[in-house]
Amino acid sequence: MHGSVSRRLDAAIAALPRAYPGPGGAVAVLRQGEVLVRHAWGWANAERRMPFTPRTLFRMCSITKQFTCAALLDAVPDPSDLDDALRARLPLLEGPVPGVLHLCHNQSGLRDYWAVAMLHGSPVEAPFGTDEAQAVVSGTRTLHFAPGTRYSYANQNFRLLSDLLEDREGEAFADILRRRIFARCGMETAFVAADTRALPDGTEGYEGSQASGFRAAENRILWTGDAGLGASLDDMVAWERHIDATRDDPQALPARLAGPVAFADGAPASYGFGLSRGTEFGRAVFGHGGALRGWRSHRLYVPAERVSIVVMFNHLSDAHAAAVDLLAAVLDASRSVPVADLPVPPWLGTWREPETGLSVRIDAAGSGRVRLRFGHVAERLDIRRDGSAGNGRTLLRADAGGLRMERPQENQASTLVPWSGEARPDIAGRYRCAELGAELEIADAGGQIYGAFQGILGRGRMELLEPIGQDLWTLPCPRALDHTPPGDWTLAILRTTDGRVADVEVGCWLARRLTYAKVGA
Repeated sequence: MHGSVSRRLDAAIAALPRAYPGPGGAVAVLRQGEVLVRHAWGWANAERRMPFTPRTLFRMCSITKQFTCAALLDAVPDPSDLDDALRARLPLLEGPVPGVLHLCHNQSGLRDYWAVAMLHGSPVEAPFGTDEAQAVVSGTRTLHFAPGTRYSYANQNFRLLSDLLEDREGEAFADILRRRIFARCGMETAFVAADTRALPDGTEGYEGSQASGFRAAENRILWTGDAGLGASLDDMVAWERHIDATRDDPQALPARLAGPVAFADGAPASYGFGLSRGTEFGRAVFGHGGALRGWRSHRLYVPAERVSIVVMFNHLSDAHAAAVDLLAAVLDASRSVPVADLPVPPWLGTWREPETGLSVRIDAAGSGRVRLRFGHVAERLDIRRDGSAGNGRTLLRADAGGLRMERPQENQASTLVPWSGEARPDIAGRYRCAELGAELEIADAGGQIYGAFQGILGRGRMELLEPIGQDLWTLPCPRALDHTPPGDWTLAILRTTDGRVADVEVGCWLARRLTYAKVGA
């Protein structure tokens, strides 16, 4: 390793535990198949004083998705051969049925089942296993977009893939991965850690912060192809070496996973086969993050540089940002910074996106940036000299027609509808969603409006609604089954011609446009 690269990496590694503080972590950096860094620090289990090492087992969470797709491509060269089997698993679905490739690319149109679980009243730390998953998925009646037309993250896409593989191969998903992927790549200790309550070596994931203190996180989700991978840093190093070693073979699994993907209209897609496609420092990058309450991980590969980076935190720090820090050290690059002296755009405020019906809230986010609340998580966008704001994934710009929001990774662009006025508080009552067989209760408690969902999984907690415009509210979901909640739910009140409340349209980015009719209206 060149001396200047070594010095930059040494400095970056030394900075990580303070920049991203928590009980422990591990990172690896490879170039041209050579390990430049293999380092761990802190504690895998702080209470038992078990050190974090490169051999410590870790929950890789959604990084699993690329392994699920790799096993699928190895077992079924043409995944569409399983389309009929997929159709059988969605017996109530009306209209077009997604294909297996739509699942692989998060283009299925299925609403994310962990988000829908919250509509069914699931408590935050409730168990969510095979029975609950089957009940939510098999009850699907509609999609929130036509298959192949848009991108939306849906964890059950990959759970369905692993279920289909088990049926096809006649063996457990864990055995399929071991035989087809782990054994070939030298991932000696990798396994399917489906039960999230414990890892066999005692490693814990932690919630909290350095300021507030840390506590062991509680997870009771049963995972398979969506997020079940358990692996050590050494296992992931073996995977990265396999990727680099087979880089010139177009028939090798890594090349097939990273192949070009498109939407139905031919537009290029930036997600496919469980891998995100993007750019960092002007280079094409393939990768994915993983997260669950108490766990954060990220891996990326830069083909032009033959550089791989893996980051694992058993706490809630930003593993993606840490991976980019390490990549910057390897490439001797620096992050762009917003221009501080640019004026705040005149289009801050509340809007609605017409296709999804979701609220769009834009406010200032410090020097040179705005905050956008629309998707799964809030985004920071850099203000540009032409008056637009963007972050490489989302662009906001004013034109003659109004405010445009462009999200090419979702194959979506629209002119937002400005939304103002006061939200009338006469909305208390029970509302029922016929599609889900679930209910929304809205209550006036001492002059304040609260709401909660309930259904086959229980009764959710009452949350204070936020009025954001005429007949437009948000219901916050600060905690959920997954590592982050699905985001605020938009509640759009629909009235009869004489002004009475009739329906509420409920949605978030992961689960859009569900109608709840007022009971007893």
